[in-house]
Amino acid sequence: MRIVIQRASGAQVIVDGQVTGAFTGPGLVILVGVTHADTPETAAKLADKAYDMRLFDATHAEAAQACLPPGTGKELSAADLGLPVLVISQFTLYANTRKGRRPTWDTAASGDVASPIIDAFAERLIARGVDVQRGVFGADMQVSLTNDGPMTIIVDSSDGAS
Repeated sequence: MRIVIQRASGAQVIVDGQVTGAFTGPGLVILVGVTHADTPETAAKLADKAYDMRLFDATHAEAAQACLPPGTGKELSAADLGLPVLVISQFTLYANTRKGRRPTWDTAASGDVASPIIDAFAERLIARGVDVQRGVFGADMQVSLTNDGPMTIIVDSSDGAS
């Protein structure tokens, strides 16, 4: 599994002219790519890793109107601040561009494999009480966000990152 985590000050996804997921204020946009060996357990581990990653600071806490306990460090996670997450399926994270000018998608899992794993990723966050917004699996989506920082982190489960 490969995820791209973007710290954002707002984001939305539109499918067929309708907003299917959005948040204002600080939060995370997470693009999720699934490969053949991924499991719901891999998805849960990466969901926790992303949400617990320290990507925010006190200015984000103020913007989120979060009350932090005394002694909280200056590096904060989305979990510390109770921030929303926009989860978007993204098979193109597994593009193979080694040969020629046309990417191949051989390492991306098929929809019948990937969709339930992306659901497991989102469901892990929901189980933690996170406000999870979503794109629509397999749809032509228009995603917009204001990348805050910019801050973009790539996490690949095959790197031992989970």
